[in-house]
Amino acid sequence: MYRFLLWDIDGTVLNFKAAENLAIKALFKKYNLGDCTDEMIEDYSKINDRYWQALERGEMTKPQILVGRFVEFFESIGVDTEVAEAFNADYQVTLGDFVVFEDNAVEILKEEKEKLNDKGARAYRLIAVTNGTKIAQEKKLKTSGLNEIFDTVYISEDVGIEKPNKGYFDAVIKGEGITDLKETVIIGDSLTSDILGGNNASIDTIWYNPYGKVNDKGVKVTYEIENLSYLREII
Repeated sequence: MYRFLLWDIDGTVLNFKAAENLAIKALFKKYNLGDCTDEMIEDYSKINDRYWQALERGEMTKPQILVGRFVEFFESIGVDTEVAEAFNADYQVTLGDFVVFEDNAVEILKEEKEKLNDKGARAYRLIAVTNGTKIAQEKKLKTSGLNEIFDTVYISEDVGIEKPNKGYFDAVIKGEGITDLKETVIIGDSLTSDILGGNNASIDTIWYNPYGKVNDKGVKVTYEIENLSYLREII
């Protein structure tokens, strides 16, 4: 039976794409960059995903990807790239202003928080595991109230290494005092960050896949769910 539940945040608990859309459009207005269409956001999102995957592979540093993605995006739409660094700094803060939950996320987390085992103690320890920037994640967690739900939060900037690296998970396992990996599972939407990370750490994985993506990364998935409510049948 699982005792330690490692939860990814963006794309799993929080609808990152929705917050991303709102934050970027708000900043386009603030910086007088003109209209920002949904199509432009979609193009940015593809660029952003590509940069984060480069970070996960160890090909770029976090500072490089954070500003670099906006430089490439602005170049593609004819915006002066000189604004990229300031725009990114504002973006980290603005992201936390827009909280949109994934379907059933809050209900499931609260159920897990309150569930007791046969001895009357809490059945699960809820652990947030995220590669998001410290400034953005701390604000999101506070604004959303998730800081009151999770027992511990491991932000990669604090850990000093990113998911899916084994070292990140080693730090979580050590920090939580986990001695039996069979009691541990990671719940996340990213094959290349969460699920691969679970593989690297030799723990079970639950791939949250609401959009029916194809597992073309060669990673082992213990369970695949399209709605977080299905977690009730697993843990």
